[in-house]
Amino acid sequence: MFPSVKNRQLLVVEDDANIRRGIVDILESEGYEVSTAQNGAEGLKMFKQNKYDLVLLDLMMPEMSGYDVCKEIRKRDTQIPVLILTAKSQEIDKVVGLELGADDYITKPFGVKELIARVGAALRRAHVGGEGAPEPLPEEFQFGSATIRPKKFEAQRNKETFTLTPRELKLIELFLHKPNEALSRQYLLDQAWGIDYLGTTRTLDQHIAQLRKKIDPDDDKDPAIVTVHGVGYRYKPAE
Repeated sequence: MFPSVKNRQLLVVEDDANIRRGIVDILESEGYEVSTAQNGAEGLKMFKQNKYDLVLLDLMMPEMSGYDVCKEIRKRDTQIPVLILTAKSQEIDKVVGLELGADDYITKPFGVKELIARVGAALRRAHVGGEGAPEPLPEEFQFGSATIRPKKFEAQRNKETFTLTPRELKLIELFLHKPNEALSRQYLLDQAWGIDYLGTTRTLDQHIAQLRKKIDPDDDKDPAIVTVHGVGYRYKPAE
């Protein structure tokens, strides 16, 4: 059973006092216990000193940006859900946030129901994971042109090492279990993000694009993850 929200400790890192207060009021009305920080440096310090179940993180903040905070959080904890808050509509902000390891993003202004739903969905995904308990991944294996080390959340290609996000590693796992099979975008979203995920397939496409940069050369004409137009993606193991 999913733990009661009364036991869920959330950290909200947001420099705008009005937005911060509004988020706190919404989440506390749902029964969550909420701690707040008004800038990135303070938020990271609190994260290091306390145990939280989820972090809501604004991107544009003084002293330390949300990008840098997210990067530091992922160095310490690869599993905690991180939702980024961005007031910008540019796609690059969302892409960079996801590349650094955020699980989802919420564009300001957002509605009360959307905030509650996204927080709840992220916590459920973190608690129950994906589709049951597939057999564990090997300690080291080849995927595309990279060597994957799941326990270290890293991919090594040539002499360069890349950090893998939990979501990227989950996608690799899904592809490994169904080689040469065209997997629909919806299937990948359901398994890697959960069936209650509120985002769009664009989020998946962004994650696939970032994963490809880590596992294949920039000029690769024969990628390991092949786009199946109108369907989704297919993993093609090396021959």
